[in-house]
Amino acid sequence: MQKYFAEAIGTFALVFAGTGAIVVNDLSGGVVTHVGVALTFGLVVAAMIHAVGDVSGAHLNPAVTFGFWLARRLAGAEVAPFVLSQLLGAGLASVLVRGIFGAHPNLGATLPAIGVGPTLLLETVITLLLMFTILNVATGAKEKGVAASFAIGGVVALAALFAGPMTGASMNPARSIAPALVSGQLGGLWIYLAAPVLGAALAVGACRCTRGAPCCSAEAPASA
Repeated sequence: MQKYFAEAIGTFALVFAGTGAIVVNDLSGGVVTHVGVALTFGLVVAAMIHAVGDVSGAHLNPAVTFGFWLARRLAGAEVAPFVLSQLLGAGLASVLVRGIFGAHPNLGATLPAIGVGPTLLLETVITLLLMFTILNVATGAKEKGVAASFAIGGVVALAALFAGPMTGASMNPARSIAPALVSGQLGGLWIYLAAPVLGAALAVGACRCTRGAPCCSAEAPASA
């Protein structure tokens, strides 16, 4: 159960810090800034990889768990408990953000500012880049170590910097589901469920093209 608790608290930290930064930025008239929000997401991901990467792998994201399973680095029986733990952690975070900042209308939910097609495509591509990076720096199904935290946190921050204003740069169904449900802002939520899963699947294919069969094994690559 330790790894599932680690996933829950890691995802809680991600959603609480990330969406909390969005809410504080909105309520303070932009004091945090867009760059600050992007850095918050990247830094909290890096911190959680350091904190729990050796326990659960610090997936913090159902799409990442799906990607590890598709790449044959995670047993199928592990997928549901991982995802449930991530959703629980994310949900508790959004409830707490609501409790602290009750007046905010969407609690940092990801809402598309462009059309459905462009949002779906952009979220798919940035998730592909994230998952591709994860597969190439993780050890098996675990994101751990300095290399992993720097690379993965950096990709999250980078995606948030350029894609955040257009799509919210979710790349993570749990991160989108929790504030959407708690705030009642469900418009376009399906995009943030479908695109990360599609992007993760494409990333596994890209990893196979660059690393061949070793990409899809429990032992490779061991560069973290």
